[in-house]
Amino acid sequence: MACDILCGRPLSSDSHPPSMASGDRKPLPFIANFAAGAIAGISEILTFYPLGVVKTRMQLETGKSQHGLVGSFQTIIREEGFGRLYRGLVPPLLMEAPKRAVKFAANDFWGKTYLGFTGETKMTQQLSILTGCSAGATESFVVVPFELVKIKMQDKTSTFPGPMSVVRHIIKTDGLLGLYAGMESTFWRHLWWNGGYFGCIFQVRELLPKAETPQATLLNNFISGSIGGFAGTVVNTPFDVVKSRIQGAAKGPGITPKYNWTYPALVQIFREEGPGALYKGFVPKVIRLAPGGGVLLLVVEFTLGVFRKALGPPYI
Repeated sequence: MACDILCGRPLSSDSHPPSMASGDRKPLPFIANFAAGAIAGISEILTFYPLGVVKTRMQLETGKSQHGLVGSFQTIIREEGFGRLYRGLVPPLLMEAPKRAVKFAANDFWGKTYLGFTGETKMTQQLSILTGCSAGATESFVVVPFELVKIKMQDKTSTFPGPMSVVRHIIKTDGLLGLYAGMESTFWRHLWWNGGYFGCIFQVRELLPKAETPQATLLNNFISGSIGGFAGTVVNTPFDVVKSRIQGAAKGPGITPKYNWTYPALVQIFREEGPGALYKGFVPKVIRLAPGGGVLLLVVEFTLGVFRKALGPPYI
């Protein structure tokens, strides 16, 4: 089941939809789950990407004044053209395959590790949160360079013609390790988002009525994924603001970065700009990630259903 992967639960003999008896269905191979996750991730990116651009712009604004969601959209389109809303799209698209591979492998590894360590036979909400946090932390090591390039491309002052020019510039000025600027803040952003997302999905699915039809299952997936996306966004937005500030900062000889470490930066932004600054970009972020989380689960479940039909018994 896709939800077992997305919720940090390792695949096992009891991982079946409510309408199936235990042991009736064989778990799909990793390549099918990986492909479904990649397709779902790319679908979510293509659908909601402009909101991510607006979110980044709002987070990079310093001071207590900022544009709202509609104002930011209007300003970008009026001053830079509609195409600017898709600037920096290539890095996140390229990131999806390695990101999903690491996420699935990490979910499976940490889920099995925690189950074995605690002696539990089934995933609990606490273990689901712990597994999600661990998988998110693991995933962060893969996504940092892509996130860095994306932020540099989305910045209003960016003059880079393409992603590779950003990579060459970073390596030339800061070396290969420069591609990991913002690693620590990205680590915390992914850890807290995955913990909130996966833990919330687990709890919401337990509270929803039992799905008796495919349509009800899809609805439950969308509801739980959307609520999980909202919860993850509430928890991790302050860390995302810091990550954007660190990765978007100009670097060069004699320039001292204003922000270095996540938690001191949270305090600094709070003192200088007020608590609201820690949630800059929250509206476009939650508009993207709440329904985006639902879309992610919907596309994964649909794609896995196609794979099951293509492979036939014992997968179907």
